[in-house]
Amino acid sequence: MRGSGSNAKLTSCHAVISLDISLLPAGFIRRKSESLLFWRGEKSIVPALLLFVDRNFFVLFCSSSAILGRSETQECAYYNSSWEKERTNRSGIEPCYGEKDKRRHCFATWKNVSGTVEIVKQGCWLDDVNCYDSNECVERKESPDVFFCCCEGNMCNERFLYAPEAPPQTTSNPFSQKPQLFSTLLYSLVPIIGLAAVVLFSFWMWRHHKLAYPAALVPTHDPGPSPPSPILGHKPLQLIEVKARGRFGCVWKAQLLNEYMAVKIFPIQDKLSWQNEYEIYSVSGMKHENILHFIGVEKRNNNLDLELWLITAYHDKGSLTDYLKANVVSWNELCHIAQSAARGLAYLHEDIPGHKDGHKPSIAHRDIKSKNVLLKNNLTACIADFGLALKFEAGKSAGDTHGQVGTRRYMAPEVLEGAINFQRDSFLRIDMYAFGLVLWELASRCTAADGPVDEYMLPFEEEVGQHPSLEDMQEVVVHKKLRPCLRDCWQKHTGLAMLCETIEDCWDHEAEARLSAGCVEERIGQMQRQAPVIGPEEIVTVVTMVTNVDLPPKESSL
Repeated sequence: MRGSGSNAKLTSCHAVISLDISLLPAGFIRRKSESLLFWRGEKSIVPALLLFVDRNFFVLFCSSSAILGRSETQECAYYNSSWEKERTNRSGIEPCYGEKDKRRHCFATWKNVSGTVEIVKQGCWLDDVNCYDSNECVERKESPDVFFCCCEGNMCNERFLYAPEAPPQTTSNPFSQKPQLFSTLLYSLVPIIGLAAVVLFSFWMWRHHKLAYPAALVPTHDPGPSPPSPILGHKPLQLIEVKARGRFGCVWKAQLLNEYMAVKIFPIQDKLSWQNEYEIYSVSGMKHENILHFIGVEKRNNNLDLELWLITAYHDKGSLTDYLKANVVSWNELCHIAQSAARGLAYLHEDIPGHKDGHKPSIAHRDIKSKNVLLKNNLTACIADFGLALKFEAGKSAGDTHGQVGTRRYMAPEVLEGAINFQRDSFLRIDMYAFGLVLWELASRCTAADGPVDEYMLPFEEEVGQHPSLEDMQEVVVHKKLRPCLRDCWQKHTGLAMLCETIEDCWDHEAEARLSAGCVEERIGQMQRQAPVIGPEEIVTVVTMVTNVDLPPKESSL
């Protein structure tokens, strides 16, 4: 026998029970007027056969050869009421990712404001035992400030409801149970209160010890969401001001004792980017003068408010983009910035089997742009932001799931076309195309040539504006094969002329013809030695814009 709408196949029956129909248990679900019932258990639905005789009925319980399998959650309804503040999408469908051995769920949070339901957030939820085998999103707590529910199954959070559990009803005489109830409470509460007192005292002692002897700041190794780690919890790390916002979160200037640090804060939705950046920084041999110095990671808050912190060295001059907006550069400064940036990229790309810290694999950055090149106080450049970086290990394939990632304006022709060869060298050449655009940005703000220095512009800003679409970039870069303009006056300066040739070799339409980062580093060193310097060059750059006001962002985070 097979029940309609059920995938449980009946194979054997165990018992027949005669009961009055008024006593039909609440757990039974009767399908219209049919005599086939389903008993809803804790983790399965057991079919039963119901036979009616007058007001009595007979229930025949039957075993099932298959228990209903749990639903796999692949995608959830997405909504974020704080989308403008956090610069995310407002609503849509969110694909769910996670470790293979973890279960994925959907969640919804909402408020009841004067009888009106206001959704706070919807989206994917990580492995939570409270969500297991629940294919409906139901809040059962009584009168919470913020309603929360989670469930399993695709888009199961699209509909949610509030159904508080009713208090259990009893028909027995309460007076006869008072002595027994009192004894039960006494024997139950006394051990619990004693245990709680011991736990609180232990916590107080531990906290007192941690405050007196704070632990050293070291990276944590568990990338998954969990309660706040004590690693930074008792150190006076103070967030001072937001310095930048990007695709995966915002960067704060922070102070730890007498030292400034940069704290990049990821929301829980961007856990994979935080985890990838931490893994790249943890690779053997990643300490280098021209790669941003990594300090540690941290987790703060819980559940929906969970924040993933990545702590690095702080550089007051900010990114190359910010610096070029407000300053012009001399020829020597251009060479110093360009050569140190190329040196950092060359080290990142290099595979070093015999490194003193262990084998350092080749790493492709995949989001090279002037925003991800930071400047130290002496204008030495260092490469930052490894949220999209990809490492290449011997014997392991890079896979073929690394599509059009990065910033559209800096995407190489083969990325825009979707024609990537998923080999190590292909990814490194994509980095070099973008690096050619960064060199162009430096040249456009250099005072070495005879001629006016224009205001700072992003690559292709003249052609596609400040917020180009993918189609805009495909039309300009792939079909028309255009590149940013190399001005005629640059060709009259020996060094800038050599730099223009290097830039063209970096952004060549044919990926195989592009220079390596190591070759660019050598060429820039040659340029600096061969190019004549007319008059003494000042180390301090000329400020061309007011720097104590917030400038509007010129580049979309996409």
